Amino acid sequence: MEEKSASKQIECHIKSLGDWRGETLSRIRKLIMAADPKIVEEVKWVKPSNPNGVPVWSHNGIICTGETYKDKVKFTFAKGASVPDPTGIFNSSLDAGTRRALDIFEGDKLDEDSFKELIRSAVALNSKKK
Repeated sequence: MEEKSASKQIECHIKSLGDWRGETLSRIRKLIMAADPKIVEEVKWVKPSNPNGVPVWSHNGIICTGETYKDKVKFTFAKGASVPDPTGIFNSSLDAGTRRALDIFEGDKLDEDSFKELIRSAVALNSKKK
């Protein structure tokens, strides 16, 4: 049996949700890819309790993950604490040492330009030479 690409796996996951969470994940996924066309989609942490795994977007390391819960879609930025957030988009994991997250609930509006700038800043951070 042929293994599905990560992009196809993410598309299947979005379709399987069949509600606002799938629409939100799809919309934010497009913003991520528009912010940096060199971003790679992956699926990680597949296990029996989470057979779809977690969508992951990477460029020189993980940029962010996209997880769905009953009441929200959560985008966690791996190095979010080091990413400038001048418009205050991050609204979760604000006390975490390394990561920051954005929780989107049904009906929430997102400043798409500011979100794309967060993606670009995270890519720039990952691309810096150590």
